[in-house]
Amino acid sequence: MKVAVIGSGAIGALVAGYLKLKGEDVLLVGRKESVAAIRERGLNISGVRGNFKVSIPIEEKITSCADIIILATKTQDIPVALESNLSLLKSSVIITTQNGVRAENIVSGYLAKENIVSSIVMFGSTYLKPAEIVHNFEGNWILGNIFGKDVTPMISAISPFLDKAFPTAISEDILGMKYLKIFVNANNCIPAILGVSMQESFSDLEISRVCINIWREGFNIVSKAGIKLASLPGFPLENLTKLISIPTQEAAKIYSGIMAKLSQEPLYGSILQSIKRGRASEIDYINGEFVSLAKEFNVFAELNSNLVRLVHEVEKNKKFLSKRELLESVKTFVN
Repeated sequence: MKVAVIGSGAIGALVAGYLKLKGEDVLLVGRKESVAAIRERGLNISGVRGNFKVSIPIEEKITSCADIIILATKTQDIPVALESNLSLLKSSVIITTQNGVRAENIVSGYLAKENIVSSIVMFGSTYLKPAEIVHNFEGNWILGNIFGKDVTPMISAISPFLDKAFPTAISEDILGMKYLKIFVNANNCIPAILGVSMQESFSDLEISRVCINIWREGFNIVSKAGIKLASLPGFPLENLTKLISIPTQEAAKIYSGIMAKLSQEPLYGSILQSIKRGRASEIDYINGEFVSLAKEFNVFAELNSNLVRLVHEVEKNKKFLSKRELLESVKTFVN
């Protein structure tokens, strides 16, 4: 199959690089600075599978039709990415990879729903400068249809191909999984506000207490909204429900221990990675999704609202908070 990956960041470049290493016909599409860096130095991948230098074609726009388009931009960048390449996308299978639950509906404003495959990436990587990607940890690549529970033959057909990069799993309830993935990502706002790695952030038990409260508030919101969460490979729903049901201090210790072992390399999360590169983050599609649902169903969301506000302040002012400042800002909403 001929593949184009739109987005040369942490996920897009990693997937494109691994498919290229398997000998596949892959075009990577990125911003001007990525195009220049990868053309000059190649794509350099390090991490859990070893170190690789990948020679891969890269352009600022798609140059010809492809069988599969892997859309690996941030959610807010989807319209520009599609509009820049629209004439060559009409007959392609479009695979979304974004966090949150909004990407597919945005894409469907441009392309046919029957050509859209929803996906969730459970593997982790870091991108802080062009041409260099760190693959932090392994995980499944989950595929499904957000517009209905039926898994189409198209998804079954492309799954073995994508297995060449990461092991795929096909879900009959990918929307429920996407909502649970919001919880997986919701605590990424903390290192983004502090400007430090996840490991450093969550080694502090007071900070980990905030994380448990983020989950409790979010779970109350999705429950009131009538949203049914579905277990993810590597993160069953019980991981969430058990931690929010036990005493906060006990839950914080467990959460802190889990995060300390997640990766040998520093983990920053997608929100902080965007801030470090001077880009708008996806906070409005993660914690901001809790806030939107809370407004719709008239539910309390003060903790997540405040954290969204703090992330936007960091984006604007380029100034991170200390742990003391963060804790002071949210103490009213944390038990």
